[in-house]
Amino acid sequence: PVSVGMSMDIASIDTISEINMDYTATIFLRQRWTDERLCFDGNRSLSLDGRLVEMLWVPDTFIVDSKKSFLHDVTVENRLIRIYPNGTVLYAIRVTTTVSCSMDLTKYPMDKQTCTLQLESCKT
Repeated sequence: PVSVGMSMDIASIDTISEINMDYTATIFLRQRWTDERLCFDGNRSLSLDGRLVEMLWVPDTFIVDSKKSFLHDVTVENRLIRIYPNGTVLYAIRVTTTVSCSMDLTKYPMDKQTCTLQLESCKT
């Protein structure tokens, strides 16, 4: 098994829809793991073009309850891959996602809603 560290920053919450029971957010997702096959001599990290991600193993992370999501690609895909000499890989992406959120509006306008943003990974 590979241990994957993960961090996430919410850049913006773009919309909240009581009618559709969802919200849209833009997030920066960073994942870090070590792949011994990528070790190299040196003391500086290598930043790779995001298009090279197709040649590497990356975790199959997905957003639970996502209705639709997309990776930003202006002017190129917003992906960062950095490899350190010990084989540690940093993978970062910018994603906008619309996530369902069951809201209880029976106490409107004195209601309070809690919406979650959960990430999971499939085991293969």
